[in-house]
Amino acid sequence: MNAVAPSVDVRCFHCGESVPDGVQFAIRYRQRNEPACCAGCQAVAQSIIDAGLDAYYTQREQPADRAAPLPDALREQLKLYDDPQLQAGFVANDGELKDAALMIEGITCAACIWLNERQIARVPGVADVSINYTSHRARVRWNPALTTLSAVLEAVSAIGYRALPYDRARQEATQAKARKSALFRLWVAGLSMMQVMMFAVPVYLAPAGEIEPRWLSLMNWASCVLTLPVVVYSSWPFYVSAWRDLRRGRTGMDLPVGISVLLAFVASVYATITHHGEVYYDSVSMFVFLLLTGRYLESQARAKAGAALEQLAALIPAFAHQLMDYPKSRTTHEAAVTRLVVGDVLLIKPGETVPADARILEGESQVNEALLTGEGLPVDKRPGDRVTGGTVNTASPLIVSVEKIGQESRLASIVRLLDRALAEKPRIAQLADRVSGYFVAVLLVAAAITWLYWHLHDPVHALPIAVAVLVISCPCALSLATPVALTAATGALARRGVLISRGHALETLGRATDVVFDKTGTLTLGEPRIRKAYPLGDIDEAALLGGIAALERHSEHPLARAFAHTPCPAEARDVVNHPGGGLTGRIEGVQYAVGKPDFVRLHAHVQPPPPPESKEGTLLALASDGKWLGWVLLTDTLRPDAAATVAMLKSRGVRTHILSGDAAGAVESVARELGIDHWQAGVSPEDKLAQLKLLQQQGARVLMVGDGVNDAPVLAAANVSMAMGAGADIAHASGDAVLLENRLSRIPEAIAFASRTRRIIRENLLWALLYNVVALPVAMAGWVTPWLASAGMAASSLLVILNALRLARAPRGL
Repeated sequence: MNAVAPSVDVRCFHCGESVPDGVQFAIRYRQRNEPACCAGCQAVAQSIIDAGLDAYYTQREQPADRAAPLPDALREQLKLYDDPQLQAGFVANDGELKDAALMIEGITCAACIWLNERQIARVPGVADVSINYTSHRARVRWNPALTTLSAVLEAVSAIGYRALPYDRARQEATQAKARKSALFRLWVAGLSMMQVMMFAVPVYLAPAGEIEPRWLSLMNWASCVLTLPVVVYSSWPFYVSAWRDLRRGRTGMDLPVGISVLLAFVASVYATITHHGEVYYDSVSMFVFLLLTGRYLESQARAKAGAALEQLAALIPAFAHQLMDYPKSRTTHEAAVTRLVVGDVLLIKPGETVPADARILEGESQVNEALLTGEGLPVDKRPGDRVTGGTVNTASPLIVSVEKIGQESRLASIVRLLDRALAEKPRIAQLADRVSGYFVAVLLVAAAITWLYWHLHDPVHALPIAVAVLVISCPCALSLATPVALTAATGALARRGVLISRGHALETLGRATDVVFDKTGTLTLGEPRIRKAYPLGDIDEAALLGGIAALERHSEHPLARAFAHTPCPAEARDVVNHPGGGLTGRIEGVQYAVGKPDFVRLHAHVQPPPPPESKEGTLLALASDGKWLGWVLLTDTLRPDAAATVAMLKSRGVRTHILSGDAAGAVESVARELGIDHWQAGVSPEDKLAQLKLLQQQGARVLMVGDGVNDAPVLAAANVSMAMGAGADIAHASGDAVLLENRLSRIPEAIAFASRTRRIIRENLLWALLYNVVALPVAMAGWVTPWLASAGMAASSLLVILNALRLARAPRGL
C-alpha cells in the first residue's frame, strides 16, 4: 500500500484530527489513498471498508473516535517475542513459513473472531490465520522474511484485543478467571431478580388501586436500586461487545441485548420519577439472569466440545529423568522437558509418560498409545524401536535417546493438525456467520418498526413489545449450529484414532462416492520382505542386495524397509529420489539406479533382460551405467482389516479403486483378494493425479487414502483425503485426516460418523431458522413478555449446543 505523505493541515480520514508531520499511514478507500493519523485509525478504518461498510464514511455526521496508538512500552514488550529462543516453545517451522499457536483474549462472540482474523490477515507476510471459537486459539502462519511475530501481536492489540503465545497454564488461569467472573455476574443477577420479584409479585396480584401510591412508589424505587447492579455490572460484557462492534461499523449479537437492557431500565426509571407509565425492573433482571445462565452453560458446553485438543496438549510431562553420563553412569537427575535437546538420554520408569519422541537404547517393555491412536492394547517395544512423546510406558524401565522435541515432535504436529481443523471454517459455517450478521441488522429494523406501530396504536405496551422483539430472536443459535457440532465430532474422532486435520473434511467425508487406495503401506502392512533375488552376470546375491540397500537407505518408501537390515558394502552418495520411479546415486564412484524396470532402463541406459515370472509380488531392478545387475522380488502382507473395510464400503454403495505404482501382477493379486474391481498398476504420481481428476470430472466425490511421498499430490487434490499414521510427513500435511493407528476399518466408520455430523448440523440450522421465523412475528404481535423472550432466546442456543454435544461420544464401533 502506498503511503500518503501529510502536508499542512492534513486531517485523518477516520477521526478528523490533524496528521502529525512525518507520520505516513494510508487508508485505501474507493480506489484512492486517504491519510490516517496513526496505525490504530488505519486498522479500524480498513476493517470497516473491507467489511463492505464503506458507506459509513459518506453517511456519518461526525468523525469517528480516534484509535489510540499503542504505547511504546507495549511495542517494546511485544518485540521480545521475536527472540528465536523464546519462540522455540510455541513456533514451528513449516517450510519457508513459521507456524505459531496464539491465544486471543477479549473474544466474546463470532464477530470478534471475524474481526481478529481479518486484522491479522492484513499484516504483510501473513500466509493464513484461523481462530477456533471454542478455545480462542489462533493458528498463524507467516513468512519471517516479510514480517515478524511482534507485528502480528501489534495488529491484534491495535483493535482492542490481546494476543499471546499459547500457554496451557495461562489459558487455564484465564478461563478460570473468566468462569469465576461469569458466575459472580450470574449470582448478582439472580439475587437481584429474586429480590425484585418480591416487590413485583404483590403489584401483579393486587387489584388495581389497592396499593397506596406512596407504597407503590417505594417498591418501585427499591426495585430500581436492586436492578442497578444488574444493569451496571452483570450486563457490562454486553455493552463492551456491542460498543466494540459499533466502533467498527458492525452489528454484533450483543447489540440488541445491550439496547434492550438500557432501554427498558431507562424507561422504568423515567416512569418511577414521573409516576407515569409501567416499570420493567423485574423483566430486566430476569432477562439478564436467563441470558447469563444460557451463556455460562454455552461456554461450559464449548469447553467440553474442545476438550480433545486440551487433552492432547496436556500429555507431555513437565520433568524427565535424565542420564547425564550414559553409559558410564546410570545416575539420573530431574530435568525440565522444555530444556531437553536432541541426543539427551532419559530413563522412563514403568507408569511414566514418555516426555519426547525418542529411540530405545536399552530395555524391553510395552507402551500404551491409546491417547494418541485410540488403540487400547499396549504395543511391544524393544531396542531400536521408536517411542512417541505422550505415550505411557506400562511394563519395564526403558532407556531412550531423544530424537525430536518441542514443536518438532509427533504430538506437537498432531496438536497443530487438530488445531487447524478446529479453527478452519467450512463453507456452511461461513454462510451461517454471514447470515447471522445480516440478521442482527434486520432485527434492529424490525424492533424499530414494531415500536413505531405500537406507539401509534397502544403507547403503553410499545416499549415492552419492542424489547421482546430485540430479545427473543437468536442469531447466536445460527452461529453456534455448525462450529460446536464440528468441534464435538472432531474431538470424538480424535479420541478414537481418526485425526481430522482440516475443517471441511467432516462436511465432505459423509458425501464421498468413491474411495481410492494406494497399495503398499495402505492396503498392505508396508512391511515388505525379500522373497527371492535374481542376480545376473558375475554379481552375486549379497552384492545385488547390498547395492539396493545402500540406495534404499535414503528412501521413505515402504518398500525400502525390506532392506533395513541388509548389509551394505559401501555408502551411497548423491542419491536422488524420483517419486513413483526409484532412486539414483553413486556407490564408490559408479552411478546406479534402482526401482521399476522402466525407470531403471531409462536412467541406466540399458535394455533389461526378460524379468522373472511372478504375479504375487513387486519386482525391483538394479543397474549400473550400461549394465543390468539383477532383480529382487518383494512380497507384502495385506492389512488384517482390509477385506472387511472394502466390504463395508461396498455395503454403503461406495465404489473402491486402487491406484498403485507397483507392478501389475502384485496390484491385480491384491485387488482380486479384496474384491476391488477398479485398479491400475504402474502409475506415476502424475498419472494418479490425472486418474483422480478424471473420476471427479465424472461426478465422483473422491476420498483418497495413501501414505507415501508420491501420494501427496493426489491427497491434496482429492475432495477429501486420509493419510496413514505410519506414512510420510508430507502425506500427513497433504491429507485432510490422519489414521493414527493405521486401521482401515476406521474409514467406513468415519464416513458414517461424518454423515451423522452433517445431519445434526442440518438439524441445528433448521431449528435455529424455524425458531427465529416463528418467534419474531409472535413477539411483534405483542404475545410475548420480555422475560419470556429472554427465556426463549437462552433455550434456543442451549438446545443447539446440547444437540451438537450428542456427537461428543463416538458411535458404537468407532
